[in-house]
Amino acid sequence: MVLEFSATGVMGETPNLSIPRIEAAIATLEPALRGYFQITVHKTVSSTNQLLWERLEAGVQAGTVILASRQTSGRGQRGRHWLSEPGGLYLSLCATPKLAAQDGPQLTIASAWGIARSLRDGQIPVSLKWLNDIFLQGRKLGGILTETRLQGDRITTAVIGVGVNWTNRVPDVGINLHQFWANHPESPSCSLEMLAARVLVGIEWGLYRLEHRGIEAIRPEYEQFLKRFP
Repeated sequence: MVLEFSATGVMGETPNLSIPRIEAAIATLEPALRGYFQITVHKTVSSTNQLLWERLEAGVQAGTVILASRQTSGRGQRGRHWLSEPGGLYLSLCATPKLAAQDGPQLTIASAWGIARSLRDGQIPVSLKWLNDIFLQGRKLGGILTETRLQGDRITTAVIGVGVNWTNRVPDVGINLHQFWANHPESPSCSLEMLAARVLVGIEWGLYRLEHRGIEAIRPEYEQFLKRFP
């Protein structure tokens, strides 16, 4: 049985996120991750990635998560501004991968694969666009930004940031999950807490498989998830 919570929310508003509900959803989706994440929730931050890097300087560890209802300076790939209005899911997770610096992109591939698999398990039929975009019905649903720190030629720390549109306003090229559910009432909706849990569990699925089986154990299914763009 998969634990679900009712999906509530007015367009452009974010409900108060409940850490206990997120933790309960994580434990249901992946019991091995019960108690693993150390989650803090904020109303507004400049950037969840930036705040997590600041916390890392104070000695926080792998599994630390920053969640925010809004970002004022959210970032995407290549320094692009990520629109982060209330109603979306914005989170960053700390990881300590064992990878050569040149293999850094594998972290994004693994995370994208895991998130896509987890969302699909929740009957959200997402696809991926190389390297880091999450699409739904041909429109952008979310994205991933991975940042790393090096020691010599090895990655010592990674911060994996994810944004997913839930009820937030989006441009015409985007979609949020409530728009999808409105057009597909047969698909079960989920709360923002369950969405956060699915994203976090998905990232950990990807990182675990990458560490224990390598990128070649991820690549075939990742490529199946890729949407073909002109």
